Amino acid sequence: MSDPQTTLFDGSGSGGIDPEGPEAGGAGSGDGGSLPLVVDLDGTLVATDTLWECTLALLRERPGSAWALPFWVLGGRARFKSELAARVCPDAAGLPYRPEVLAYLQAARTGGRPVVLATASHQRTAQAVADHLGIFHAVMASEGGINLKGPQKADALASAFGEKGFEYIGDASADRPVFARAAAASWVGRDEQEAERATEGAPLARTFAVERAGPGVWFRALRVHQWVKNVLILLPLLASHRFAEPSLWPSAALAFLCLSLCASAVYVFNDLMDLDTDRRHPTKCRRPFAAGQLSIPLGLAAIPVLGAVGLGLSVAFLPPVFTGCLGAYLVFNGLYTLGLKRVAIADMIFLACLYSLRVLAGGLALDIPVSPWLIGFSLFFFLNLAFLKRYADLQLVAAARGASSPGRDYGVEDAPLLLSLGPAAGYMGMVVLALYLQSENVTILYSRPELLWALIPLVAYWISRVWLIAHRGQMQDDPVLFATRDPISYLVGALSLAVMVLGTIL
Repeated sequence: MSDPQTTLFDGSGSGGIDPEGPEAGGAGSGDGGSLPLVVDLDGTLVATDTLWECTLALLRERPGSAWALPFWVLGGRARFKSELAARVCPDAAGLPYRPEVLAYLQAARTGGRPVVLATASHQRTAQAVADHLGIFHAVMASEGGINLKGPQKADALASAFGEKGFEYIGDASADRPVFARAAAASWVGRDEQEAERATEGAPLARTFAVERAGPGVWFRALRVHQWVKNVLILLPLLASHRFAEPSLWPSAALAFLCLSLCASAVYVFNDLMDLDTDRRHPTKCRRPFAAGQLSIPLGLAAIPVLGAVGLGLSVAFLPPVFTGCLGAYLVFNGLYTLGLKRVAIADMIFLACLYSLRVLAGGLALDIPVSPWLIGFSLFFFLNLAFLKRYADLQLVAAARGASSPGRDYGVEDAPLLLSLGPAAGYMGMVVLALYLQSENVTILYSRPELLWALIPLVAYWISRVWLIAHRGQMQDDPVLFATRDPISYLVGALSLAVMVLGTIL
């Protein structure tokens, strides 16, 4: 069946739904009875907005088309959706479906009720969802220059099923015209007052509660736990033996904060650009944006705010060279997210450089020269950790019976190679450390430099142990985060610090 504004697609091969049939009306009860059950897509069936998903997919897959986005927007929402749909389509299998709503639809289908998907999303997107789920008798969606939203959707549904001839499940005030012409309403959301206002005029059949995104969700989205990596900014302070100078600590703390805010901007950008691949990953699928706990527009708004605050504080209170280093950190991470992370081996070398950039940034913020020995050791040591991170990720993928790491240019067959390259890089770092212990730089800072040779077996033990743990498939975290939760790592760190202190004071 069709009208001039939309097309009703049969999703089950049954030939469509007869609006005059016995299931098209009749019950009229507040619980929906045997009425056709109509569900919205964005924010209702899925905890995301497929228009935003398509926009990000275009930027990720066809960045050369990004220049045309403003012109499509000026042509109206219907044209914008059509242009996007002609080029990209979100992965329907990976979308964050709301399990309670999906179970309600499946129960209605099993009970013999017609189940219809009616959405303002483009027909191509809606049909992809319908094909994946296989529970809809029909699909109504935007197409042919018509944006099926609000009054347009209400008119189409009333034409198809009659006034008060269907139950509608929605989530927004934009659905108010649809609820007004429905026999029963079901609401998806967290605001009861908004539900009452939007569904006024139709008996409320059921509500599906949505949890509000609290501070804990934002902490995970900003990856505040990952800020521990930025402690590397304090390494020049420690290596130069100037950690006892109180005048340096305010600048060190502020540099840490600026770098952490910019890092969070990078994390959010990375998560938004990796929505599809994160949803296919056994653990990353639980990230707030991939799981639909936070909306894409909120993420897009957070990126410039975090970056601007971090850079602004740096410009106001820290040396210009540190601000330049912070800007380079943002640019390099952007390049990594947009392409380099999908280039095997180069991605890990790039990660090691980004870790070392943190060390260099600390020296620039505090006006402390960073020793080439420290940079050399950092490059090899963090290259080892980059290999370790990829290897542990492949172990997770293999355990989940996958063939490759989503969004990365590695397959499970590459794990043995990473297992050889990673420890080799770590032990190269120890070679640099050993060469440093024989240099005259050591005699300037340490009264008993020979004691520092105890660092070699400590570092060798830690590197070998974490690789053994990863090889056994027992490392499910980033190796740096693993170290923050591992008592043995704290012990090795404390012993290393004790060796350095003894080498200084004895």
